Amino acid sequence: MNERIIELEEINPKDFFGAHNSTIEALKKYYPKIKIVARGTQLKIFGESALLDEFEIRLGRLIKYYNNYNKLDENSMERILTSNGKEEKAAASKRVKDILVHGVAGRLIKPQTENQRKMVALMDKNDMLFAVGPAGTGKTYTAVALAVRALREKEVRKIILTRPAVESGENLGFLPGDLKEKLDPYMQPLYDALRDMIPHEKLESYIEKGVIQIAPLAFMRGRTLDNAFVILDEAQNTTHNQMKMFLTRMGKSAKFIITGDPGQIDLPRKQVSGLKESLLALKDINGIAQVFLDDKDVVRHKLVRSIISAYKSIETE
Repeated sequence: MNERIIELEEINPKDFFGAHNSTIEALKKYYPKIKIVARGTQLKIFGESALLDEFEIRLGRLIKYYNNYNKLDENSMERILTSNGKEEKAAASKRVKDILVHGVAGRLIKPQTENQRKMVALMDKNDMLFAVGPAGTGKTYTAVALAVRALREKEVRKIILTRPAVESGENLGFLPGDLKEKLDPYMQPLYDALRDMIPHEKLESYIEKGVIQIAPLAFMRGRTLDNAFVILDEAQNTTHNQMKMFLTRMGKSAKFIITGDPGQIDLPRKQVSGLKESLLALKDINGIAQVFLDDKDVVRHKLVRSIISAYKSIETE
């Protein structure tokens, strides 16, 4: 009898095995000739070599499904454990149409507006995308969903989220707490988006292991960002030097999304926004795309769209 040890590295075994080890019991039902022993993050299996090969393939599909959808019910297990790979792939393709991520508590994360769908289409064809528009248009949320999708599909090894620590003239030095406590309020919108898409324990694990990194823009200096999906949020508050520094961090197999709202610049009055400069300087470079969202893309309270329109009329007078 052959023995193999499978390490469950990408998932929380407690959640994957289910209440009362329901997943293990189901596996035993479908593979009665294999002895299965679960110990912590390890799965020991005993049986004939060919049967163990098949078991590992099926288990891999179960893990992939669980990672994608944050759940594993009886019907899904039956389909994955009894269908061939082509049938499962076709079923998955049908399920995920227009869906970027299956989020926490069954939430389906997908583009809500035409310009958000354009963001998705452009990111599929380009390695760098500028997504520009007013608050509430979903540019950051869609960008984070694209990053999580890329991580789940193993297109990248890590997600890096960054923002310039500039907010309405406040100075970090006057805020209480250590460096992390000073910076967390600036990064809160990024945390909020991630919490919608990744279960809490898994998110904490990703952050602890550096798979997901959230840091102020200054921390990007000197780095080469390979095999990463990188999002620069609030890019309107970057200076010329900061934007140039950030854009030149791009390494091999990297994807960059830069989001910002030119109408909410918090830099000193005479300071030119690095976002505005880059939009002009890079607009004709192949592989770099731009999408401009507007008040029609607002997905917050219906009043937000009216507020944006009202301010736009005042600012153009």
